[in-house]
Amino acid sequence: MKDRPAIELVVFDIAGTTVHDDDSVNRIFRESLASFGVEAEPDQVNRVMGLPKPVAIARLLRQSEGDAPADVDVIHADFVARAIAFYGRDPSVREARGATEVFRLLTAAGVKVALDTGFSRAIADVILDRLGWRDRSLVAATICSDEVARGRPYPDMIERLMKGLDVRNAGRVAKVGDTPSDLEEGSSAGCGLVVGIAGATHTRAQLAAYPHTHLIDSLPEFPALLGL
Repeated sequence: MKDRPAIELVVFDIAGTTVHDDDSVNRIFRESLASFGVEAEPDQVNRVMGLPKPVAIARLLRQSEGDAPADVDVIHADFVARAIAFYGRDPSVREARGATEVFRLLTAAGVKVALDTGFSRAIADVILDRLGWRDRSLVAATICSDEVARGRPYPDMIERLMKGLDVRNAGRVAKVGDTPSDLEEGSSAGCGLVVGIAGATHTRAQLAAYPHTHLIDSLPEFPALLGL
């Protein structure tokens, strides 16, 4: 690729992108809602995947009831508790194929690696601890949707990461994720590469409808986009 931008920072999503969890976020969402008498179909949940979880819950409630009630925070607390238990103990949770190797390859090439997520910090920390991704030589920085004013699809998380890692040109940032909100986040931040990974939560055809520079089928395909 002759016009490939020189990338200084790659911002990866967590669930479905760098972490394999059998699409359990969708199931946990539906279980939390059902415990409060709200039914949601898997496709409905997929449409809000990747958003900050309180925002996603509020949208699902509006679809179900016409108006989001005041207990969004209560449902979110239930979701957080279920997610912490799942990511802390469930045997299906593991890194996505090749994730650590991709991180190491990028770092060795002088490219900074960061993670961002629609999860709150409480959930993200459980995942980072379980997978051993606290090592700053492997993952330079992480950020969660409850640490910025606006989560996806807004650019706030990427902009905060750029500032903390002294990356000044968004054109030298790559955003990689498996949901439409990941692609919209990368586009709104002006990232030089906006890469969708098909198959975890959305098909290639579904992701193709959203702004992107590339669509790939697995994480190990990504380094080749940087010539690595």
